[in-house]
Amino acid sequence: MLSALHISHYILIDSLDVAFPEGLVIITGQTGAGKSILLGALSLLTGARADASVISDGADSCVVEGEFRSADPRIREILDRQEVEWDEGCLLIRRVVHRSGRSRSFVNDCPVQVGVLSELASRLVDIHSQHQSLVLADPLFRLSVLDLFAGDEEQLEACRTAWRDLQRRKTESREIRERLDRLEAERDYNEARYQRLEEARLRDGELEELEAEQTRLANAGQIKEALSGVGEMLSPSSGELPGLVPTLKEASRLLSRTGVFLPEAADLAARLEASRIELDDILSEVGRLDAGVEVSPQRLEAVEDRMSLLYDLLKKYHCETLAGLIETRDQLSSLLYDSTALEDRAEALDAEIAAAQERWETLSAQLHGKRLAAAPGLAARIADRLRFLELDRALFDVALEPAPGDGDGADAVRFLFSSTGRHPADVSKCASGGELSRVMLSLKATMADFMQMPTMVFDEIDSGVSGSVADKMGSMICAMGGRMQVFAITHLPQVAAKGQAHFLVSKEAADRVVSTIKKLSPEERVFEIARMLSGSSVTEEAVANARRLLTD
Repeated sequence: MLSALHISHYILIDSLDVAFPEGLVIITGQTGAGKSILLGALSLLTGARADASVISDGADSCVVEGEFRSADPRIREILDRQEVEWDEGCLLIRRVVHRSGRSRSFVNDCPVQVGVLSELASRLVDIHSQHQSLVLADPLFRLSVLDLFAGDEEQLEACRTAWRDLQRRKTESREIRERLDRLEAERDYNEARYQRLEEARLRDGELEELEAEQTRLANAGQIKEALSGVGEMLSPSSGELPGLVPTLKEASRLLSRTGVFLPEAADLAARLEASRIELDDILSEVGRLDAGVEVSPQRLEAVEDRMSLLYDLLKKYHCETLAGLIETRDQLSSLLYDSTALEDRAEALDAEIAAAQERWETLSAQLHGKRLAAAPGLAARIADRLRFLELDRALFDVALEPAPGDGDGADAVRFLFSSTGRHPADVSKCASGGELSRVMLSLKATMADFMQMPTMVFDEIDSGVSGSVADKMGSMICAMGGRMQVFAITHLPQVAAKGQAHFLVSKEAADRVVSTIKKLSPEERVFEIARMLSGSSVTEEAVANARRLLTD
């Protein structure tokens, strides 16, 4: 139930703190006093769309906060999913709307998405607005009323699960077919691209090797000339000049002989011998390098042709390295192979879709059976309530018709109505305003028997009726208040007299016009109902009448 409401800077409400009791709560006030404003503020807590227009002049933001109590375990499941503390069934729901138009939502002081408010509201409060009779034309509303009466929640959830599974498989199948179509359209192109890369026999690191070889081949003459020069310097091929290596060898020999007489010369001889050995090794390496350098225009041409091919492939396939080219080749190979794997998956999905379709059809048929069995009982209950509301000849029928399948099965529901007892037709098209009010109240009262909703709000559901009919509507609403918390915003004294608590919404003019709400004392309530009976001038007869209404 809604135990308290706190509002600040919402349209004409500067500041409001009001506590509500259980049972039937009556809210009255003159036209334009702000009753709908109060309802609009409450709707923010149910996830309704908000914008900056609801903020009072001069304020930067508005805040609406509601205190609810609920023992519904499904509420706790929602809170657990959002990691919000349960707090023994107490919920503090707050919505803050900023001047920028953005809003923030909180549950028990934890920030949540606005969709969570809608999910919670579906278990906390049902609001019937002034024009909600239009929902009688809504196929989903009609179906939900029958499902609620039929108690088919388990079958409905199974049907919805089967439908989601079927649609998921159909979506996957459609995506695979589209991909196969694209692959088939691009097969020749992809295969040609793959073949070109495959024939290139790519090897990671090859380009770097080729670049190094091309540098050697292009400069082979200079390299050989330099290496030969080094060899001649170290060990000349002609005997005209002594080479460095033979010279060092002779010097080492002379120092060794001198070492017999001068020990220091022996050390120098050893050092010269070591240098000679190192130079001899360098000479050998120079010779090996010289022999390995090939002066081959044919090989240079072959290397440059291969490099040109690789550069062309890099450019054509928008790659920077051979590793990238190899990856592109492997991707093309996978694409060509994927078509086979995708075709196998598509065939498997066909079988899965057929099985899922059969499962959904079976569950849909079971759901249809429960609805078909429940429809006469629902129709009879609504008809009884309509007759209680002085539509003595009323006929009400709940007709099932085939409909395109979805998660709710393959049924459409029509509400057929006749106030004369003859030729029932679609209620949304044939009922008058007063008749629609009575039909909606009968439906809401019937739904309240099954939906276990802790709070229900009626905004002038009694419009278009008066007299004894209004009194009976008040009695029906009062009976609902015995099982749940009911708010009735009304202009009818017969309904207003039925409540356990009575609140008055009024406008006050100080610096600017603001709306306020206050709980009426027993005597204040008498005069408010007298005003509703007689208008702006409250007569003694109206007061006496009001007292009788309150004691009946």
